[in-house]
Amino acid sequence: ELKQEITRTLTADNPQAPQNIVRFSFKEREYKLVDYLDQTAIHFSLNGNLVPKDSDEGRRLSIKSSTEAEKAPVETPAETSEQAEIKDEEHTGDTEAAGEGEGEEEGAGEEGAEAAEAAEAAEAAEAEEAPPPKAPEKKLPNQFNFIERASTTPFNPLREKGCQTEPIPSLNFSDTVRQWDIYDAYMEELQRMEKAKEKEKAKPQVVKKEEEKRGARKLSYVEVQHVEPITRVAKAAKIAERMVNLNTFDDIAQDFKYFEDASDEFRAQNGTLLPLWNFQYEKTKKLAVTAISWNPKYKDLFGVGYGSYDFMKQGHGMVLLYTLKNPSFPEYIYNSPSGVMCLDFNSEHPHLIAVGFYDGNVAIYNLRKETSQPSYKSSAESGKHSGPVWQVKWQKDDMDNNSNFFSVSSDGRIVSWTLVKNELVHMDVIKLSVEGTMQGPEGLQLQTLGCGTSFDFHKKIEYLFLVGTEEGKIYKCSKNYSSQFLDVFEAHHMAVDTVSWNPFHLKVFISCSSDWTVKIWDHTIKTPMFVYDLSCAVGDVAWSPYSSTVFSAVTTDGKAHVFDLNINKHQALCTQVVVDGKKNKTTHIQFNPVFPIIIVGDERGLVTSLKLSPNLRKMPKEKKGQEVKKGPEVEIAKLEKLLSLVREPQGKA
Repeated sequence: ELKQEITRTLTADNPQAPQNIVRFSFKEREYKLVDYLDQTAIHFSLNGNLVPKDSDEGRRLSIKSSTEAEKAPVETPAETSEQAEIKDEEHTGDTEAAGEGEGEEEGAGEEGAEAAEAAEAAEAAEAEEAPPPKAPEKKLPNQFNFIERASTTPFNPLREKGCQTEPIPSLNFSDTVRQWDIYDAYMEELQRMEKAKEKEKAKPQVVKKEEEKRGARKLSYVEVQHVEPITRVAKAAKIAERMVNLNTFDDIAQDFKYFEDASDEFRAQNGTLLPLWNFQYEKTKKLAVTAISWNPKYKDLFGVGYGSYDFMKQGHGMVLLYTLKNPSFPEYIYNSPSGVMCLDFNSEHPHLIAVGFYDGNVAIYNLRKETSQPSYKSSAESGKHSGPVWQVKWQKDDMDNNSNFFSVSSDGRIVSWTLVKNELVHMDVIKLSVEGTMQGPEGLQLQTLGCGTSFDFHKKIEYLFLVGTEEGKIYKCSKNYSSQFLDVFEAHHMAVDTVSWNPFHLKVFISCSSDWTVKIWDHTIKTPMFVYDLSCAVGDVAWSPYSSTVFSAVTTDGKAHVFDLNINKHQALCTQVVVDGKKNKTTHIQFNPVFPIIIVGDERGLVTSLKLSPNLRKMPKEKKGQEVKKGPEVEIAKLEKLLSLVREPQGKA
């Protein structure tokens, strides 16, 4: 995209020219929008009286001035000729006088003749040397060879135009309002509101869902009356806010779209994580990030749950929804009296969010409703958990098209919650029981229940799911059997924080624990295929959506680790510090389903987005003359090849 040539055409249009000039058309007898606009933008204007010398008018003026100059010196040669004639006459008179006196005085005459000849020679020399006086040349008025002239411009006469419209018809009326009139009006309004609520309750759930799919949200007359003025400009204000943020964080947006770490070429296999936006809300600085989930429809929108993992510091919680388009402020804010432990978006209805709380309740928030309260919430009567709800997962709609989700809690119950009409209906799917019994008072034998901490449903086999417990075991369960487990894995020595199926391979799942390890399993084999010790408690692990062999994990020392089994089966390709491990801890990590970025949450309410360098998302190289195969089958074969290397020695043994 950087090398792409974009042609930009410069036009002579004035961007400041008005586009909505209306003038009255006498031909059509109505006001019409002016089609042609004057695009001239005058930056400097000066009225002058200069004419170019090369123009016709300049030549005429130059010829006129030259003729005037020729006429002026004609008188001087006439004067000189007259003076010469007078001198000649004087000269002849002198010579005649000298001739008459020759006879009388010969000696004196010879001397006079010599003097006269000398005088004539001097006068002739003076006449030859004195040139005729020439007229002085007229200097040009300026250095640009322009000739001065005067000019006038046509004067546009001003015209006044006016129009007259008919006045709007009006009517005066009056009435007297008494107290009982006001009371009756209020009572009618209350009755109308009650009827509207009854109609909403009377609608079956199926009809409501059909309306939601069509997008036909019918607002009652009462809602229209009480619309606040701020909601009318809310959409425009949100767009303006995003534009301002895009300008503010333009350098980060450029890195997100175009930057690729060129130094990866010299690192062989290792990669890096480029920090992008930070998402933080003022009221969540004292809360920990307890859950992160991307919206399945809007790839830039993600939900963040806030609460506390400390038993002694329990308080309120929050659910915030951020978008990559506006990192400065959340799109949606929901407060809760108890800490939020988990959340999940519904894949079929992306506006529904299931949330689990520390006090054992579950709730559903509807993004389409403007209220900050949950649309559905469990209670002690409707079968809430007796311990913190550690994870919730949406499932496909049941046979009656009712939405349903599952939850796991420390009380050992896996519960299915179904939205039937306007209430949550619960059903216990399975109870986690620990082998053996515990002796109670008076010799009673009490069965101890396991504490579920995480679970995940199979991507293809709907009834199959895995449950991780505080004891470190992973149970493979089925929705069809509520009394027994399909299999038990002795996975970890401490609580299983996360368990997740591979999005491509049907047999593989991954687990992480506070015992510092991340393990990759084949659910048909009791022993792990790969084990990684990260030297610190692992808070979360996640598979990548683009490769079956890439996964990432976060540890409590503030680091993020990215692995690719296809490149290196023994070590992480990237281990990078995200937050200061002495004062803060990372808690959760998630891959974006489309863009090459991950988001990491910590204990101080901060969510950091990071971009994966090219080495961390390597695709198979193209060979000459061969097309690179892509798709789920290729990813499954890639992971299966790695697993076969681990399985073969066991089979031979």
